Amino acid sequence: MSLVTSAAPAGSALSLVEGDMREVDAVIAGRLDSGVPLVGQVARYIISAGGKRLRPVLLLLTAGALECRNPQRFNLAAVVEFIHTATLLHDDVVDASTLRRGRSTANEVFGNPASVLVGDFLYSRAFQMMVDARDMRIMRILADATNVIAEGEVQQLMNMHDAALDEAGYLSVIRSKTAKLFEASAQLGAVLAGAPAAIEATCAEYGQSLGTAFQVIDDVLDYTGDPAEMGKNLGDDLREGKTTLPLILAMQRGTQEEAALVRSAIEQGDTEHLPAIARVVQRTGALEGAQALAAAQAGRAIAAAGQLPRNAYTAGLIELADQLLQRRS
Repeated sequence: MSLVTSAAPAGSALSLVEGDMREVDAVIAGRLDSGVPLVGQVARYIISAGGKRLRPVLLLLTAGALECRNPQRFNLAAVVEFIHTATLLHDDVVDASTLRRGRSTANEVFGNPASVLVGDFLYSRAFQMMVDARDMRIMRILADATNVIAEGEVQQLMNMHDAALDEAGYLSVIRSKTAKLFEASAQLGAVLAGAPAAIEATCAEYGQSLGTAFQVIDDVLDYTGDPAEMGKNLGDDLREGKTTLPLILAMQRGTQEEAALVRSAIEQGDTEHLPAIARVVQRTGALEGAQALAAAQAGRAIAAAGQLPRNAYTAGLIELADQLLQRRS
């Protein structure tokens, strides 16, 4: 039975790598095996929940754009998905989250200790799989990315309930915590293809810009999304005390009273006044401001993709960035 529900972005971009994603599915299924039953049980629970699979899709599309047929692309696409899944397991424990992708989080079902330890298993299994590529450059990219992601997680923890966080601080965190793995995924496609340094850097820029846009839109959806479509509770960011871009812009653009309301909610992790805060975010144009920043980042990604060879896979990368701005979940 397939573990991966390939819910990557619909359209031609996904159809281009549909067959490749089945190969990635097989790698994931094979590498989840463990002599400890609980390890496989928890890992399969979160991986079988599906998701957008953007990171492996990104690696496969980039490799395709550069005409790379190296079979290691399946292994490394599974690696980036394992790293991402490990971060989700740890994030949900840190954030005390109860809902992800429309069902109870692993920590709700299996408890915090199991979630943390299985997250550690997925990290270590990913590093075992990296060795199979027998390429020190690949090892360095993934090791550095994993370290940067961990630093971003710690920085976000330090920023919790800090209503003084500015846009630069916010972007610094999401470029480490979220965009770094997008960047590494796109860069790996270029490395596997043996692309020149300039093309490798272009692919990395595409990934980072796409990942930044993705996270900004995700933060916008915390105030505008449909919980049924998103599979998580609206207002979770506020409850966790996260100072996201919509809140930063609302405090900058709102009245003193509105800014004070938002500031207090961040500092207290208060969702009691979520409807009022959502109205402030909407009235001040904070959502439009955040969407404009996401659009600018998506534009950077499209410009980077435009420097790659012209083919169907490159068109898929451009489509991916364009569709990102339309996402509702």
